[in-house]
Amino acid sequence: MSSPNSEESKPEIQPAHQPEIQEIPQEKETATEQVSEDSINEGNGIEEEEEEGECGFCLFMKGGGCKDTFIEWEKCIEEGEKNKEDIVEKCFQVTSALKKCMEAHADYYAPILQAEKASEEEAAKELEKERLSSKEDGGEESELQNNEETIDRAEKKEGS
Repeated sequence: MSSPNSEESKPEIQPAHQPEIQEIPQEKETATEQVSEDSINEGNGIEEEEEEGECGFCLFMKGGGCKDTFIEWEKCIEEGEKNKEDIVEKCFQVTSALKKCMEAHADYYAPILQAEKASEEEAAKELEKERLSSKEDGGEESELQNNEETIDRAEKKEGS
């Protein structure tokens, strides 16, 4: 008795949910098509990967006047990492071009330029500390060597 009722209710339930099931794949296709169109419009050839991996920094950089230069820099970095190359050497020119572009558009890129300047100043301070520290260490070693040489000379004079 209950089995005929459940058989009758199954066909009624399935058609009721059928449109929902069909809508979901259509929405996914539309989203995929949108991402593909965006990628083609950007001309980068990378589909969903770039859209999903877009960080706040990248969005900021692409929002200013150096978008194209930044994209070239980004491609160089990705290529260098992929091929396990020295990124600093490989991307030196495009990095310089990006920095010049950012300086030319300093009104927009000021926060990045200020952070970079602060970072460079901090690195310079650290290098100076290391230089002074090694100079002091080297100075102590030289002083010890001088003292040993003086002692050696004094001993030789006494022995003569």
